[in-house]
Amino acid sequence: MVLRGDSYVLSADIDYQLSDRAKDALQNGIPLFWTVQVKVQQHRDYLWNKTLLDKEMRYRIQYHALLNMYRVRNESRGTIENFSTLSAALHAMSTIRNAPIMDKADIASNASYRAGVKVRFDRDALPLPLRPVAYINPQWYLSSDWYLWSLKK
Repeated sequence: MVLRGDSYVLSADIDYQLSDRAKDALQNGIPLFWTVQVKVQQHRDYLWNKTLLDKEMRYRIQYHALLNMYRVRNESRGTIENFSTLSAALHAMSTIRNAPIMDKADIASNASYRAGVKVRFDRDALPLPLRPVAYINPQWYLSSDWYLWSLKK
């Protein structure tokens, strides 16, 4: 996250690693959903950290067999893009460039802040018969840990 003018913007490259089970489900027309969560917290010594921002960007990828293409929908913006290969579709989901996150005025110069990004796979969005397997089988653990860094004004 960098300061551009009066706003902080996020640029990130996310490496989506699909398991064989997830690829099979996708090839059979099951849509897969991920949420990119961005959080900014003010560090406080005596109280709990104060959350200044908790923003989500939700993505859906689905394979359409009749068209032989992958469709990526940015659920947050409502945009749809079509791709002929899975790698191209994943690349489109993984590249975030200059997404406005918050205003410079929201950050005080004398305080300590931490920003973080996490990618969460939504197993609850899977069809009902597939959900119990997704919670038990490690091949469906497609979420990331938090990536954290310090944020300064």
